[in-house]
Amino acid sequence: MDIVVCIKRVPFTQEVDLEIDSGQRDIVKDGLAFVLNEWDNYALEEAISLKERLGGQVTVVSVGSEEDEEVLRRALAMGADRAIRVDAGNRTLDVRCISRILAKVVKDLPFDLILTGAQADDTNEGCVGVMLAEELGLPHASVVKGVEVLDKGLRIRVELEGGTEEISLIKLPALLTIQTGINEPRYVSVMGIRKAAKKELKVLALEELRLGSGSLEPDSSVERLFFPPEQGGAQMLTGDPATIAERILKILKEKGVIQ
Repeated sequence: MDIVVCIKRVPFTQEVDLEIDSGQRDIVKDGLAFVLNEWDNYALEEAISLKERLGGQVTVVSVGSEEDEEVLRRALAMGADRAIRVDAGNRTLDVRCISRILAKVVKDLPFDLILTGAQADDTNEGCVGVMLAEELGLPHASVVKGVEVLDKGLRIRVELEGGTEEISLIKLPALLTIQTGINEPRYVSVMGIRKAAKKELKVLALEELRLGSGSLEPDSSVERLFFPPEQGGAQMLTGDPATIAERILKILKEKGVIQ
């Protein structure tokens, strides 16, 4: 089974005091460590595991700068067979632009399955995978937590609200966005790092894709980034249920939530 995995390099922001830059449209990234997007890590592990069981090749694709090759090299060390980076230069790209770029690259690759992470850790957007599927005209499913290969397709488990799951059948070729917890991503071994140095990492300039100028005009943009206002601590209510219910109603009326 030939599988394409779309991945992204993101800043590691846990346990870090974030600052907003002077333009108020991004965070200050100087001094931050960068890692493979968490959801993409699970997608990559799922692809490599499927390849190990079924054969085929895994190709990883990313849109970014030379620094983003770090996560592509990591993917190769985990077991991917080749990597492609699209250099977009200094262009500002939204999720729609990214999906169009990825579609242009992926459509010329051999694939039975495309995997992406369910969302991006830096922007919390979960759009690229679904938009990519629509660009390619593929059946797709989001927030997938289980994949079983059948004779003519896949049986998948999809996470729904409230802890429930849905089991569906999907024909190949298809695209799945992968949820965390579907597997246990492997560590990169020293042997994997050595093998990765011999694997292909291809770089494409955006101009080589011959996308129309309209395809690269963002449909959305960030106007202003800001921290949510600080609020007071939680108010704990005590007493019997009737007293608590009466107090809640009073608070809601005071706040203007209900009349």
